[in-house]
Amino acid sequence: MVLIKASEADIPLLQKIAEESWRANYEGILSTAQMDYMLAQMYGNAALTAHFSNPDYEYYIIQPEDGKNVGLLGFEHHYEPGTTKLHRIYLLKECKGRGFGKQTMDFLKKEVAQLGDQRIILNVNKGNPALAFYQSQGFQVYDEGVFDIGSGFVMDDYLMEFHISAGNK
Repeated sequence: MVLIKASEADIPLLQKIAEESWRANYEGILSTAQMDYMLAQMYGNAALTAHFSNPDYEYYIIQPEDGKNVGLLGFEHHYEPGTTKLHRIYLLKECKGRGFGKQTMDFLKKEVAQLGDQRIILNVNKGNPALAFYQSQGFQVYDEGVFDIGSGFVMDDYLMEFHISAGNK
């Protein structure tokens, strides 16, 4: 597996991976209307262009050895003092259970340590089975919240964190 740093030219590919991943993985967790709304808000051209203009925001495309684009990783260094926020890690449904998520998280932890942050945070929907994956990678729930995201939709999330230490860099 390789992670390829994405550029603004990859926006259509990021949108395609997000759409395919969300439709396959969030059915039953989010309504179709909420998925449509969130994909438009989070993966519209304006939102992704703004991310690429932020020097602390990085996207990577996840590829197995066959070169197929199977996922994406998006994170923001220095989101808070000493903290990186994992905004997005998505894999196509057929690629789950093949070790790509773990390898991607190992990559993220090394990147965060090299850039000097000591903590990684993320939000995960309370109904998302990915909660167990994050826990298996050393993340712990530190809070929860319901966030109004507009148009009558909310995100009902656990807030999770992972602390970088000398033993897990």
